[in-house]
Amino acid sequence: MLTIPTNEMINAILNSIDEAIHAVDRNGITIFYNQVAARHDGLSVEDVLGKNVLEAFPSLTKQSSTLLNVLQTKQAIIHQPQRYQNIKGQYIDTINTTIPIILAGEVIGAVEIAKDYSTIKKLGEKVLDLQAKIQKSSVQKERKHTSLYTFEDILTKDPILMEVKKHAERVACTDSAVLVFGETGTGKELFVQAIHCNSSSAKGPFIAQNCAALPESLLESLLFGTVKGSYTGAVDRPGLFELSDEGTLFLDEINSMPLELQAKLLRVLEDGMVRRIGDQKTRKVHVRVIASMNEAPLDCVKEGKLRSDLYYRLNVFSLFIPPLRERSEDMELLTYHFVEQFNKKFAKHVRIVDNDVFELFYKYDWPGNVRELKHTIEHAMIMADGHMLHLEHLPIQLQGIKREVDKRLQPLRKVLQETEKSLIQRALLQTNGNVQQAAVLLGIPRQTLQYKVQKQNLNV
Repeated sequence: MLTIPTNEMINAILNSIDEAIHAVDRNGITIFYNQVAARHDGLSVEDVLGKNVLEAFPSLTKQSSTLLNVLQTKQAIIHQPQRYQNIKGQYIDTINTTIPIILAGEVIGAVEIAKDYSTIKKLGEKVLDLQAKIQKSSVQKERKHTSLYTFEDILTKDPILMEVKKHAERVACTDSAVLVFGETGTGKELFVQAIHCNSSSAKGPFIAQNCAALPESLLESLLFGTVKGSYTGAVDRPGLFELSDEGTLFLDEINSMPLELQAKLLRVLEDGMVRRIGDQKTRKVHVRVIASMNEAPLDCVKEGKLRSDLYYRLNVFSLFIPPLRERSEDMELLTYHFVEQFNKKFAKHVRIVDNDVFELFYKYDWPGNVRELKHTIEHAMIMADGHMLHLEHLPIQLQGIKREVDKRLQPLRKVLQETEKSLIQRALLQTNGNVQQAAVLLGIPRQTLQYKVQKQNLNV
């Protein structure tokens, strides 16, 4: 059996991790430096290993090096954003966690783990720059506004959702905070956009931000903005609150926002004052905040995902969007709506959806809700080549679900009713509709058979 030395095994494990790892001894000499870290810095492992941090990175000082700071203070530095220029002139943005290595109460080294989010940060900055340009251009702003959904775009026959729609129309006329919750894909943003379009802020900007999509430090800078010098590489840039001034800021999946950031958000909601990261002054903004969640709000409060004070501040008015599986009356309406959409998009001429398709749709749970239904119809429309959508046009996974549904045990009463109905029909067919003779074949009294025929509305 092959025996692998422990040190080699540890090195292999650490080099397989998709994060930069840099460890130094008590004197600041590098004892471990993995390939990911080397790629970030534009160096080779050999350029850094065995050298003092300041020798390998001459742009650093004892004050600016987090590794040397931790060796000195014996205190960990958690989730600190850092921007630096590597040897190739590329700017690298990372989130660093640096911790002391302590043995028998003595600091014998330090290790730093850095996660690169340069690409995400660049995308976030592009979003902010784009929003700023939209703010400056009234033509761009008007075009953006008209592309939003309105209450007329919310199609439903479901009594509960129709009531929700009425409530949304009422709250749209105010500037109150709104909390929208419902499963993923139910159409929460549809309602949020409609509220904005029907509000006094309709001519102002509408900006949406998913709180689950970004690291905490980047989300904070996106929301509140930055000033030059607040951290390495930071520039003067307004955040989404400033860009949403006199409009609506939609915070999606707010329960995914870190609790510390929720506290900062609460302060802005309370006084309408925004302070950019690293700035001394505050700016007054008038922004209507609408938040959404894909989990029950009170459950999130109990589980510690959402601050209770933020919940009560946002929950001035709440809207629950029911899942598609509870809106059977909308199934046909939405299906034909999407069919018409994709008829135009794909130049198709589908007019009818097979009853077998709807039979499956009504049995299926739709975990992705309306969004999943739309994608399902899109797939079927691509496959269709005539005037009707059939089961074979649906995605393979949905066809497989149909086979599973068909194999499921049905309630005993339903099975017995269907079996009884089938036997009665066969007996009547054999006796040319003679109830007396059919009763004899079935071994039941004539009156009993007559009752069952009338109850099940069978033709004699």
